Amino acid sequence: MKTKTVKIGSKVIGGGNPILIQSMTNTKTEDIAATVAQINKLAAAGCDIIRCAVPTMEAAEALTEIKKQVEIPVVAEQHHLRHPVCRSASGGGCAAGGGHSF
Repeated sequence: MKTKTVKIGSKVIGGGNPILIQSMTNTKTEDIAATVAQINKLAAAGCDIIRCAVPTMEAAEALTEIKKQVEIPVVAEQHHLRHPVCRSASGGGCAAGGGHSF
């Protein structure tokens, strides 16, 4: 049985595509330098997709800069900030998780 195909950045999941490795940062997303460093380490270890927590508007705004500095797709794990994440996702080329797709 094939599943639905979903594109996240340059990656495709589902529909019989190879399984992709994903992880989530444990930095404060607002700390752009630390988050970018952790994402780059995870990518070097084989991570294909990264998720970042977005509990504040500042974190949502940081995603735009983070996305510019990393090569793998970034998924925003929103924490009840639908509108800020929407703005960040549409402006920064990020996907948004946490139950909502943008």
